[in-house]
Amino acid sequence: MSVQPILQTMTQLKQLHESLLALSQNKTDALKANDTTALQKLLATERKHVQAINKVEKQRMTTVAQWYTSQGLTATEPTISEMLEHLEGEQYEALENKYNELILVLADLKKQEILNAELTKQSLQFVNLYLDMLQPSLESVNYGVNESQSTKSKRSVFDSKA
Repeated sequence: MSVQPILQTMTQLKQLHESLLALSQNKTDALKANDTTALQKLLATERKHVQAINKVEKQRMTTVAQWYTSQGLTATEPTISEMLEHLEGEQYEALENKYNELILVLADLKKQEILNAELTKQSLQFVNLYLDMLQPSLESVNYGVNESQSTKSKRSVFDSKA
C-alpha cells in the first residue's frame, strides 16, 4: 500500500485546520468588537469544523493502521511519526512535508486560541467589575447603625401573645 491515501487525508486535515484558524482569527475580531451575535455564529461554525476534523482524523487513523498491516508491521498506536521511521525516498519526504505543514498550522491555531481565551477572560473580568460597581454593597446602603434602632428591644411577631 502506498502512502497516497494518507497524504490525501493529511491534506484535508491541513485545509480544515487552516479554515479553523481563519475562524479563530474572526473570533478574535468579534471578541475585540464585543459582537456577541457574530461570536455565536462563529462558535456554531467552529463546532461543525471540529466535527469534520474528527471525521477526517478517524479516516487518517484507519488508513495509517491499514498501511501498518499491509507492511507487516505492528504498533499499539500507529502514528505518522513512527511511520516516517519505516519510509524512505520520495514517500518519506512527501509525508514529512505534509506532517510538518500540519504541525505548523496546529501551532498557529493553538496560539490564536490562547489569545482568544485571554480575551474572553479579560472580558469576563470587566463584566464582573462592572457588575460589582453597579451592585451596592450592604455597608454602603446601611451607612451605620441607627442608635434608636439599637436601643429598641427586638421582638419578633411570633413572640407576641395572641
